[in-house]
Amino acid sequence: MNDLALSVRTARPDDAADLARIYIESWQDTYAGVISHALLAAMSRKSHTARWQTTIKGGGTVLVAEDAHYGPIGLCSLGAARDGGAGFEGEIYTLYVDPSFIGRGTGRALLGGAFDAFKERKLRSCLIWAHSRNNACFFYEAMGGVRVATRTTRLMGELTPEIGFGWKKLATKKQTRTIQS
Repeated sequence: MNDLALSVRTARPDDAADLARIYIESWQDTYAGVISHALLAAMSRKSHTARWQTTIKGGGTVLVAEDAHYGPIGLCSLGAARDGGAGFEGEIYTLYVDPSFIGRGTGRALLGGAFDAFKERKLRSCLIWAHSRNNACFFYEAMGGVRVATRTTRLMGELTPEIGFGWKKLATKKQTRTIQS
């Protein structure tokens, strides 16, 4: 595969269908064998497109990772920490990359974009929750996230174990090394 020409920008309402596609394909790829097949198969592009449009139009912060050739290939939504935030100010609610582009810097670009958005809001730390069996847990740790909490939530009635990863300083490991050089 050729190199990506990635940029991260704020999502627009007309991005909603691409965001729905990325979200659904990511879930179906990541959670096959982890979450029930019925739940994954029932995911609707129409309803998820409407959800993303509502989030974007309602003022929610949604970022899009876009390649000059392929178009939108990743998404990230974020805001103030929910549920007390476990001592963190901001929270990344979602971070998903089109399965065809995993391992090519898209997740790193989105995480960096989220950190920049938090800094613009004067937030100094953030948290992200991940299903405990999501391979992204390895990515979050590689990016400097520290396991700070666990919880069990319900997803469509199923008990779902999650791990909270936190950054007390908004820099990935690579960014930290670059700054210190």
